Amino acid sequence: MKTTMIISLIAISIGATGLTSCNKKLDLVPVSTISDASYWKTPDQFDAFVTGLHTRFRDHAQGFMYLGELRGDIFGNDAGTSASFTGEASQGLERMWLHNLDLDNPGVSNYGDFYSNINQLNLLISKLNSTNVVTEATKQYYLGIAHGMRAFYYFQLYRSWGKAILQTEAIADIDVANLAKEASPANEVLDLVRQDIETSISHFVSDYSIRSNKAFWSKSASLMLKAEVFLWTAHREGGAADAEVAKQALLEVQSNLSLNLLTSYREVFDAANKGNAEMIFVIRHQLNEATLGFIGNFVPQTGLIANFYDSLENRQFSVTADNYGGILRAPTKIQTYRKFEEDDTRKNTSIQAAYEKDNEGKYRMAGCFLRKFQGEQNAGMRAYTNDYPIYRYADLLLLLAEAKAILGENPADEINQVRQRAYGSNYQAAVHGYPNQLVDTNPAEAILQERFFEFVGEGKRWYDLRRFGDAFVYKYTGLPASDAYKLYWPIDRNTLTNNRSLAQTDGYSQF
Repeated sequence: MKTTMIISLIAISIGATGLTSCNKKLDLVPVSTISDASYWKTPDQFDAFVTGLHTRFRDHAQGFMYLGELRGDIFGNDAGTSASFTGEASQGLERMWLHNLDLDNPGVSNYGDFYSNINQLNLLISKLNSTNVVTEATKQYYLGIAHGMRAFYYFQLYRSWGKAILQTEAIADIDVANLAKEASPANEVLDLVRQDIETSISHFVSDYSIRSNKAFWSKSASLMLKAEVFLWTAHREGGAADAEVAKQALLEVQSNLSLNLLTSYREVFDAANKGNAEMIFVIRHQLNEATLGFIGNFVPQTGLIANFYDSLENRQFSVTADNYGGILRAPTKIQTYRKFEEDDTRKNTSIQAAYEKDNEGKYRMAGCFLRKFQGEQNAGMRAYTNDYPIYRYADLLLLLAEAKAILGENPADEINQVRQRAYGSNYQAAVHGYPNQLVDTNPAEAILQERFFEFVGEGKRWYDLRRFGDAFVYKYTGLPASDAYKLYWPIDRNTLTNNRSLAQTDGYSQF
């Protein structure tokens, strides 16, 4: 076990840096020199490198969350406030939900640092295609992982910046001159995403196994990504044809994996319940290994929350039990909390409401924060060891409902499975079931609302609104149609300086 871990760390540290640290030379020998001399010689080294890729993927969880959710309508300061209810300032994060980003305040810099792992994936693809060290089955499985993960990264770039630098070969020499490459048009980025998805699926052949207790990329992850991509285009020029492709991809996952919704919504995210039957692909966190780092921006300081009350438990928060240890830069909006019905178990699992209490013992809501990822207590400290889901079964069901709605089919079964789990013993089909709620008169609105309730804190909301169409963005967020260029993110000043072949995202200031 120790040997594997050491090799994995070496694989990560000597790997090509790609487009991430291009403002200076690094004191590293080029990756091809080190690796060809002492690496890629045994199956264990390939195994360790693939583990290292997933470790790097874990490092990008914050980028996935920020790009996918912070510009939506879930987080932010409530009307009339400029800081969280505990007094902690947002320190620039508010620019994302207020949509006033620019090249000096880009929200996410350096393309999320995604190119660092894209380059590692390129390197693995190259080495796998030229090796006879690993078995053919292992080669095919790892090529499936590499192409699938690369497609995932480029889909983030496509949805966030539109245009992106297409780099499919590993860069050995870390030099600014080698990175002076302009971005390709958005349609070419999407073409690469689709090509990589199909290549990934073909390499996996009929192997639907998911390794490392759901923490490794798999054929099902590639199929989930395929569904997302084709639903994106189905809402645009692709129409019913692309919706059908998405539907078939989702049905393939459903028929080849033993998946189900857990009875308890809370148990889905329990740090002690990893790799459960609802998960398809997760970012793994473990005690004394790695924790969900970005969570600190979504929960309050321990000492400050102790000044408030939990009205449901009729108690004051305590330093020992409620040791969140964060700095609440991105509070959950009170209006987000109030959108949930009281009987919906997702409400108080996903969000913690905090109250003030007056001299008469009456509670008044002061604010809210993210509660979904509670981690575990360790030696009097809270460690955020929850797995972070990228794809899970509830996502499959609601994407399938979306595809059916586009195709003019009935999405009731999929929507109602999710709603029934959410309400548990309080579920009443005539009240809660589709199509019996007022929102259900518009299937798109019904699905968007269900995804809002289901995926708080999972990096989905902004992407969901963007996928369904720009009109939904303008309706639910503070972004007006007159600023349509802000649907995409600006490129930061440092990246533009280091690569003079890049042009700023249309509409934003170049310098």
